[in-house]
Parts: sequence; C-alpha cells; structure tokens
Amino acid sequence: MTDATSRDGTRSGSTAQPVGGAKGPDELRQQIEQTRGQLGDTVEELAGKADVKGRAKARAADLKDKAGAMSVQLRSSAAHAGHAVHDRADRARDTAGRHAPPGRARGAVRAGFGHPRAVLVAGAAAGVVVAASLVRRRHHGPC
Repeated sequence: MTDATSRDGTRSGSTAQPVGGAKGPDELRQQIEQTRGQLGDTVEELAGKADVKGRAKARAADLKDKAGAMSVQLRSSAAHAGHAVHDRADRARDTAGRHAPPGRARGAVRAGFGHPRAVLVAGAAAGVVVAASLVRRRHHGPC
C-alpha cells in the first residue's frame, strides 16, 4: 500500500504529519539551510561533471605520469639488456680470441668491436639477402 498525499499536505497512512512540514519557523529555516547545502553540493557535483576541459587536463596529467613511469621502466630494461649483450659479446670475443687462428680474422673481429654499428648494418644486410633468396626460392622454385 502506498502513502498518498491529501490536499492539506498530510500523508495518509501511519503518520498524519504534513509532507516535509516544519513545526515552527526555526525548524523551517533549518530545513531551508539544509536544503541549500544539499543543493550546493549537487550543483558542485554537476559542475565537476560538466567541466570537460578540467577533466581532460586531469586525465592528461594521469596519462603523463603513467608514461613517465613506463619510460623509466623501459630505460631500465634497455640498460639491463645492453649490459647483458655487452657481457655476451665480451665472452664471445674472449672465446673467439682463444680459438681463432692468428691473422686477418682476429683483426676483423677487433675492428668489428671497434665499430659495432657497421657490423650491425652488415649483418642486417646479409639477413635481408638471405631472406630475399628464401622468398624467391619459395615462389619460383629452386633455380
């Protein structure tokens, strides 16, 4: 059963008090102040939701912080990987130095360690040539 409001502002049901009625002027003023406070909070919430520019700036700041943290993490990982590669290269150089015959090969290895970019470019070019020949072989058959 639902409560219904009559013309005089009273609810039918268990209580017969006016709807939101105050017992006196002081209580009415208190209710008005309370309602104003609630209304102010509601307006503040709505203004915050309507402030698209402010929310976008806050989101951008959050993303910038996350990107900075990710950048630090990636730099750390890259430095760690660089140290690992350097250690492996040192071990390979030492192993090659013990087992390689004296002469040109040893000089080429030393020159390669002096110019790692050139060695990397040459290796990449050789890889491209091998990959291209494999692709050609698959498409045209053995020549």
